[in-house]
Amino acid sequence: MAALDEPLKKILGGTTAKVLAEHLDLHTVGDLLHHYPRRYAERGELTRLSDLPLDEHVTVVARVADSRVLKFNGGRGQRLEVTLTDGSGRLRLVFFGKGIHKPHKDLLPGRRAMFAGKVSVFNRTLQLAHPDYELLDGDAEGGTDAVSAFAGQLLPIYPACQQMASWKISKAVDAVLPSARDAVDPLPEALRDGRELVPLTEALLKIHRPASKADIAAARDRLKWDEAYVLQVALARRRLAETQLPAVARRPAAGGILDAFDAKLPFTLTDGQQKVSREIFDDLATEHPMHRLLQGEVGSGKAQPLDALVLTPRGFLPMGEMRVGTEVVVPSGELAVVDGVFPQGEREVWRLVLSDGSAVECDDEHLWIVRSCDAQERVLTTRELRRDLNDPDGRPRWSIAAAVPVDLDDGGDRPLDPYLLGRKLAEDGGPAARVPDAYRNAPRKDRLAVLRGLLDAGSGPAGATAVFRAAHRPLADDLAWLVRSLGGRARLSAVGEGAYDVDVALPQEGGAGFGRTIRAIEHAGRKPVQCISVRHPGHAYVTDHFTVTHNTMVALRAMLGVVDSGGQAAMLAPTEVLAQQHHRSITEMMGELAEGGMLGGAEQGTKVVLLTGSMGAAARRQALLDLVTGEAGIVVGTHALIEDKVQFHDLGLVVVDEQHRFGVEQRDALRGKGHSQREKQTPHLLVMTATPIPRTVAMTVFGDLETSVLDQLPAGRSPIATHVVPAKDKPHFLARAWERVREEVTAGHQGYVVCPRIGDEEDAPKGAKKPAGSKGAADQAGSAEDAEEKRPPLAVLDIAGQLAEGPLAGLRVAVLHGRMAPDDKDEVMRRFAAGELDVLVATTVIEVGVNVPNATAMVIMDADRFGVSQLHQLRGRVGRGAAPGLCLLVSEMPEAGPARARLAAVAATLDGFELSRIDLEQRREGDVLGQAQSGVRSSLRMLAVIEDEEVIAAAREEATALVTADPELTGYPELRIALSALLDEDREQYLDKG
Repeated sequence: MAALDEPLKKILGGTTAKVLAEHLDLHTVGDLLHHYPRRYAERGELTRLSDLPLDEHVTVVARVADSRVLKFNGGRGQRLEVTLTDGSGRLRLVFFGKGIHKPHKDLLPGRRAMFAGKVSVFNRTLQLAHPDYELLDGDAEGGTDAVSAFAGQLLPIYPACQQMASWKISKAVDAVLPSARDAVDPLPEALRDGRELVPLTEALLKIHRPASKADIAAARDRLKWDEAYVLQVALARRRLAETQLPAVARRPAAGGILDAFDAKLPFTLTDGQQKVSREIFDDLATEHPMHRLLQGEVGSGKAQPLDALVLTPRGFLPMGEMRVGTEVVVPSGELAVVDGVFPQGEREVWRLVLSDGSAVECDDEHLWIVRSCDAQERVLTTRELRRDLNDPDGRPRWSIAAAVPVDLDDGGDRPLDPYLLGRKLAEDGGPAARVPDAYRNAPRKDRLAVLRGLLDAGSGPAGATAVFRAAHRPLADDLAWLVRSLGGRARLSAVGEGAYDVDVALPQEGGAGFGRTIRAIEHAGRKPVQCISVRHPGHAYVTDHFTVTHNTMVALRAMLGVVDSGGQAAMLAPTEVLAQQHHRSITEMMGELAEGGMLGGAEQGTKVVLLTGSMGAAARRQALLDLVTGEAGIVVGTHALIEDKVQFHDLGLVVVDEQHRFGVEQRDALRGKGHSQREKQTPHLLVMTATPIPRTVAMTVFGDLETSVLDQLPAGRSPIATHVVPAKDKPHFLARAWERVREEVTAGHQGYVVCPRIGDEEDAPKGAKKPAGSKGAADQAGSAEDAEEKRPPLAVLDIAGQLAEGPLAGLRVAVLHGRMAPDDKDEVMRRFAAGELDVLVATTVIEVGVNVPNATAMVIMDADRFGVSQLHQLRGRVGRGAAPGLCLLVSEMPEAGPARARLAAVAATLDGFELSRIDLEQRREGDVLGQAQSGVRSSLRMLAVIEDEEVIAAAREEATALVTADPELTGYPELRIALSALLDEDREQYLDKG
């Protein structure tokens, strides 16, 4: 009998062992014993040939109906075709060339066998090409064992590979199964008895060779507990070890760098940020190392895209060109300097459409100075405006005041009299005519003179109101710009191809400028953004409106607090690009506070250095020197921070960004550097992830960390009801779906219909012939051979016509997709937003293209073709106003299939954390619990992190109690052996140090 650590080569032979090692990562007897069946076939279960999935590797049991050899290529080639049957369907096997001889001899009519291969379609017939097979009657050599297994009612189906079919793995398991009696049982006897779990040996025998379904259930219950308990013991030991390690309490000093940084911020932190900051600073104040996970979005927003414009004394400059010290115009007309620049990476951006047709973009947290009909001035976020945009009668509720007109001067030459220039442009201007920048960015009187010249020549005598007739778009835009710069109101109206009338209204001399109402707020997509703070009591600047911006970072405040206490902080980023972004963001946010020891640096400041592998030798030497001397309080870097030559003066805090990109060993290597200047003083640890993490994953992947959640999900949204519509099983449900859309339109609302594909005009890949009925680029589900067999995804152009002539006849239906010309697309979006259309039939372009609070219904066709996150983002287009939203997920997939189960799960929740759980269910925990992440040699085999929350929670409780009572596990030698098998050697050594 082989020991569990015996190499498989000694038991199974070199060839089989090599395949198991290379393709299934199975090396020892123990590995193979823990390679559990993924399912079990009952007698007759595998013979359902009518249900075979395309393009998947399958194992079937069937009887040979007929067999024949066919010639092709003028007799030079031959193939063997074997037809299988089981009463429910037929399946063709095909073998070619010299490979036909053995199956021709074995697969005679009437013979029964197991077959394994990939299902494909040829000439509308299901087939397996060159499948592996195993005869199931006593005439074949070795067939007796297979017959016995089949007769045992439950046939184990193992995770297999092309090189080794399930039944071959089953034979290999038979060879090592006696060794299961030597398995060391890691669960304490009291726990086994208390939870009524079978012994490990019995569980291994039952999982591989069950006599009943009860055997399988008992074995699975036991093996799940093994994996959950051993892992939770490891994590509990690590948590206990952390509490025993000494650390320096890090308390921010009054009047230090943290207070100076906070003073730069024009507003206080959000409630969520304040709560998380308290948790972090409470941990930092203890004499044991903080070990905390911060999950959720860590920035607070109030940002604009980098191409948004900010008014300076010389004219508008892009937000991306703002620097500390740049002079900007504030709404009162005064000048102030930018004293903080806060890059925010990419964020979702919204577009405010104002009553004169102008628009401005910002993020959801951006602040606006607005007035309502009661003339009361308020400061509201974009999100607050979105949820309360209109009065009950549908009229816009909020207006934005105009900025006080100011003198500008970009220093350019103005050789012509401004009034004459205006007249000349109006009289002679062609399609490319523009107001030169020197006249746009000019003193108020010059801008007014240009405008007067334009209006006098283009509209007759200009009074307080006027209409400039038929200007080409560039000149019309410039004219409107001049009007708005003077506190006026200008609206463009298309009057012909490329021509626009401009309605102009100017305020009385010395009077207040005109406000503009907010007509709509549209989703503009995801863009790089930043925000600025302005050194002025109003903390506002001029773009096309009043706005106030600020931002902070919870992690940065923690680092500054540690610097205040005399320590250093290190941020570990997974890539050089991300490290450089963090370094740039931190230095710009801190301003002069990041220039400690330098000329012009703040008194409370410190140095912020970057350390990456690609740095030049001189810069690297200087960074290392700044760290070891303590000159640099903050360092941002990649894996280069972990190298032995990197030493710190007093490392007090390690911040790990994007934790899933690092292993525990890497973060521990950096934390180990805290010992360099202070004997056995472990730095505090803050791990950051922007991804919502389900509770069960937090208990496993991050089970050695305390968790803080910075929850900034959109507030004030109307509820969205989501339902699955089984179009194939219950066609009347689909008919009812269209009735619901009509009902919403009748009630004064609008709806979307989303399809996965545009339509017939999609191009096939270059060099490929597009067969009739082919699926197009959007569908990756099948091979070219089965293109005719599987229905292509539903297309916008097809569905729109069917709806307009059928269930939605009489409604105003339009299409929207990515192949439309930009102007056409903009026009459709404008008409839909204005309420001129009832139903928009679109592709996923609406994810980033349209936001209409009046839209309340969405029907997603072929919803099973979309991912979880896409479905969630799509349905977020409805329920944005006061009325509740309705999202219908239409699918023709069978009710028992995984696709329908996924849709049902999406329909059950709107919560981002729950949806991340569903997404992980699809990807399985093998993607989550890899070696680099958890220290575990291989992924969990039996425990499903998502499904087994009760087991994980109970195991965590039991493990914590046991480790508290016996940290060294001296009374549980079997458990220590299991830990050694589960954990990497280095990780086990780390745990032993505790």
